[in-house]
Amino acid sequence: MSYNVIRFIGGQIGRFALLMGAVAVVTFALVSLSPIDPVQANVGQAALLGMSEEKRAALAAYWGSDAPVTERFLAWAGALLQGDMGTSLRYNAPVAEVIASRAANSLALMGVAWVVSGALGFALGVAAALNEGRPVDRAVRAYCFVLAASPTFWVGLLLLMVFSVWLGWFPLGFSVPAGMAASEVTFADALHHMALPAITLSVVGVANVALHTRAKAIEVMGSDFARFARARGESRGRVMVRHGLRNLALPAITLQCTQVAEIFGGSVLVEEVFSYPGLGQAAVTAGLGGDVALLAAIALVSAALVFAGNLAANLVYGLVDPRMRPVRADVRGSEKGEGHDR
Repeated sequence: MSYNVIRFIGGQIGRFALLMGAVAVVTFALVSLSPIDPVQANVGQAALLGMSEEKRAALAAYWGSDAPVTERFLAWAGALLQGDMGTSLRYNAPVAEVIASRAANSLALMGVAWVVSGALGFALGVAAALNEGRPVDRAVRAYCFVLAASPTFWVGLLLLMVFSVWLGWFPLGFSVPAGMAASEVTFADALHHMALPAITLSVVGVANVALHTRAKAIEVMGSDFARFARARGESRGRVMVRHGLRNLALPAITLQCTQVAEIFGGSVLVEEVFSYPGLGQAAVTAGLGGDVALLAAIALVSAALVFAGNLAANLVYGLVDPRMRPVRADVRGSEKGEGHDR
């Protein structure tokens, strides 16, 4: 393994560690500034008023809410480095178990939405570019502009009202049928409950990919090699298939990899709208209840997913275009320096 490869891997590890540290510090700082009292939020106002001062103090000491934020952060960070994420106040269970039980639902939902939005956005962008100025192009642009300006939760409520309440095609919420034992739930049941939340995330995530692909495709179709191919009698569709798609693949893949952050952010709202038990819904519950351990762990998981998406975009960029590989760039730079010295 060359020195440049080692330096690249070390740099990524360093950036990841700095990101995790910054996310942990910011999360704890924001929660400490929140007016939510964890004891009151988890016990209830009525029960808290009926408690004695000694009982309240005992609960605050048990949950650690009476300690300074710096002391709580250092204790949590030390336990995290040893593999202990703490205990969730809202769920009364280890944070690792809460995340593990909900991560599968969120990852499945985001994975389906990520693939569908990327494929559909790419297809719509190419179709709009091939029909520039025509009704198809205007319809695609109108669709993208409307969705780009529409809040995710509003789109989710609209689809829920139409397809679940009026038409009855999909369930109203949850990831499995209510009242059914876990052993009786089939894959078809889980897929049926996930369909409408995934559709919501997909249709919202289409806009950016479609508009960027359309702009790049129009640029490609106006290039010299495309005009030369058209002059030889090739149709616009054939030129796009033979010459255009390879030039569109790089920006489309890169943009789609960077969409992980938007997909995860949208899933928080979608899961809340559809009562879908995933990490997004758990984050909302933790925030409303002042559950700092669970909220910090979810923030770290989400930051890791975003970092992985951006890193994947950089790596894919290098695979598609060798000139953009960081290691090769370093090698070229050193070779130029040596040549200049000589």
